[in-house]
This record gives sequence, C-alpha cells and structure tokens, in this order.
Amino acid sequence: MQTRQARADDAPAVARVHVRSWQVAFAGLVPPHYLDAMEPSREESEWRAYIVEARWPSAGVLVAETEAGVVGFAGFGPSQKTPATAEIGTLYATPEVWGTGIGKQLTLAALTTLGQADYTQATLWVLEGNERARRFYEAAGWRADGAAVEDTTGGASLNKLRYQHPLG
Repeated sequence: MQTRQARADDAPAVARVHVRSWQVAFAGLVPPHYLDAMEPSREESEWRAYIVEARWPSAGVLVAETEAGVVGFAGFGPSQKTPATAEIGTLYATPEVWGTGIGKQLTLAALTTLGQADYTQATLWVLEGNERARRFYEAAGWRADGAAVEDTTGGASLNKLRYQHPLG
C-alpha cells in the first residue's frame, strides 16, 4: 500500500470509496433513503474540483492505493475558525480493507503532510454514534475536546464530536 497526493484522474475512485464507505459505515445512523440515493457519478465532479484546487500541503486529498486501486482517502485543509489548525474533513476506506492498517497508514500520512504545512494541531468531526470510528481515532491518539455540533444529514438529527491531535 502506498499513500500519495491525489490527482484529478483519481476523482472517480475517490467518489466510489466515499459512497461505499458511507453506505456501510453509516447504516443505522443516517436514514437509509439518503444512503441509498448516494451515487459516485454525482460526486465525481465535486471531488475533481477539490483535488485540482488543492493548496498542497496545507489543503488537499491523499489517497491510499493498493494493487486493487484506490481503497481510501483523506481530505484536509485549514479549519474555518482557526487557520493555525488543520481539519481533516474526510477520512474513508472501503469496508473491505477495514482492520488491515490502511486507515492507520493514511491517517499518519495525513498528519505528516499537515505537519509540513506548519499547522500546530489537527481536528476532525465524528458522529457520536459511530463507535467504530471513535475507537479507531482514539487508538491513533486523537482525543475528544468537548466540542459538539448537530448535523442533519438526510433529515436525521445527529451529534458530531470534535477530536484533536497535536502536530509536530
């Protein structure tokens, strides 16, 4: 497995990973009608634009790639509220590679990249009910900082918790 900066031609694969991971990871948390309606083809152009407009290394997308192709990705950039803090907005892998260490390697690569951009810490948001993700982040040294927001994805009221990780 290797991690690398995403290229514009990775957008279809990133969109596929995004949709597939959401449909499995958020089953039972996000309403089924929302998950069932997700289509990679509708997300591809948005991912392509995000990848192309990246300001590497302070903002961009990293992909995790195996012989099977792109199996995970992380998208990041500056926090909207605190520019010295980076925010990992997306970190997803296909369910088939969960538990193989790919997520951990992708997270470490993202933290290394963010450290090169002179951020002092990184944050991310995770659904309170997503116990698997919370265990993953906590095992990797992330800590909930007490901040929470309500998310209404798919019409459901979901709590998201903010996690922090020091950089440097």
